[in-house]
Amino acid sequence: MTLLDHRAEGPASAPPLLLGPSLGTSNALWDKVAPELSIAHRVVRWDLPGHGGSAAGLIGAGATVGDLADLVLALADSLGIERFAYAGVSLGGAVGLHLAVHRPQRLSSLAVICSSAHFNGARPWEERAALVRREGLAGLAESADARWFTSGFTVPGLVDDHRRADPDAYAACCDALAAFDLRDRLPEIAVPTLLVAGRDDPATPPAHLREIADAVPGAALVEIPGASHLAPAQCPEAVLTALRAHFGGPAGRGMEVRREVLGDAHVDRAQARQTPFTARFQDFISRYAWGEIWTDPTLSRRERSMITLTALVAHGHYDELAMHVRAARRNGLTPEEIGAVLLQTAVYCGVPAANSAFATAQRVLAEEDGAS
Repeated sequence: MTLLDHRAEGPASAPPLLLGPSLGTSNALWDKVAPELSIAHRVVRWDLPGHGGSAAGLIGAGATVGDLADLVLALADSLGIERFAYAGVSLGGAVGLHLAVHRPQRLSSLAVICSSAHFNGARPWEERAALVRREGLAGLAESADARWFTSGFTVPGLVDDHRRADPDAYAACCDALAAFDLRDRLPEIAVPTLLVAGRDDPATPPAHLREIADAVPGAALVEIPGASHLAPAQCPEAVLTALRAHFGGPAGRGMEVRREVLGDAHVDRAQARQTPFTARFQDFISRYAWGEIWTDPTLSRRERSMITLTALVAHGHYDELAMHVRAARRNGLTPEEIGAVLLQTAVYCGVPAANSAFATAQRVLAEEDGAS
């Protein structure tokens, strides 16, 4: 079976996140969002059949959103991805809703952007499909800006993608939208769900997203002022902020890991000392050091502790060394193993540095023994 064309970004060991496009666009819709998301996720953005690099023959007349969802699952399977977070725009969002209802075991969380549980009935889409099969996409592409963006804004590359899409595949996607209506199944959705609406979206107005949010248990809704139908292209910063928060971005997970490794007492003291001047630095530490490096499963926490101890000795950061000796114990290293690491530093960092390190570590370990 031919697979959907796709683009993968981010570390292979990171949690997977699949991004779905809107009708008429390619995965370039995510150009201003995906690179940032790929810092903390294995991002896979895919193209609809006949759009971007995907083969037109992957679907035909009478296609359904379920057919598109099956293609997405086949892509995930080919990449060895069993369970994933998912975000989709418009038709891509409908694919996410279908997966959440019919294949919930494959989703860890869902974001539906400028989309709907129904697309205003079958007739408009049947008429559009007939028009495209008869006349092609050139005329429809001329009105893309008005359907996709607020006045005065455009993304020429996306409009070109619309113009170059395969007419038969585009029409088949219209067939899928014509037949799509999941309103009566929304209360069954159990995965964490975020709805993102463009306040100025004429295609799927905020009321469509509110309808989903009201029906899906525990769902959250974000409205973006100034955004029309292709919010990730027009308001990428706002979309990125919403997605990071929903998908458990590195700052939130980072604080959790920071507390697990360093202990609540230390982190509470650091937070208490935080000022407006240092707030961004504290966020930097939580997001990048703890939310991305320490959460990468390539190395265990024990291994990361040993590396960290060595680096701190090499640079003479003995106050930090004391903190990370405690962290090393919390990560499972025995006093003997810590001593072996410090002995190794005597060879490669120098005896004076190791001498100071042993003194620091001995004091910390003695304090821990006394506390116990």
